[in-house]
Amino acid sequence: MSATEYAIELARVVAYAALDKKGFDIVALDVSEHLAITDIFVVISAANERQVSAVVDAVDKAMHEHKAHRARREGERENRWVLLDYIDIVVHVQHQEERELYSLERLWKDCPSVDLRLPEDEMSVPTDVGTDAQ
Repeated sequence: MSATEYAIELARVVAYAALDKKGFDIVALDVSEHLAITDIFVVISAANERQVSAVVDAVDKAMHEHKAHRARREGERENRWVLLDYIDIVVHVQHQEERELYSLERLWKDCPSVDLRLPEDEMSVPTDVGTDAQ
């Protein structure tokens, strides 16, 4: 069984909302074969805590507009790794350092990636990303 079309659609909504707030290195993994609780993990990097917060807020707003309701939100106090659970997808917005340290893609390397239909030049680390960038 693979991720539903609805879950893929939600992952794309998340990806574009994150891009709008300078989220980068956005990856979606189809974890449906390995987990019964969700279909897709979306992993997003942000340059600093304020940017993590901005990406999280943008994702939440976009999902609300798309009529997808969040079941859980964790990690907001420190804004280093915020988890947003929308049942069909789980979004991980991570400070760049946490992303490198925990390497979720490595842990879930057996899972196929989901085509988010993002422009190739938007997928990598922006050249203006620094520790003080917003």
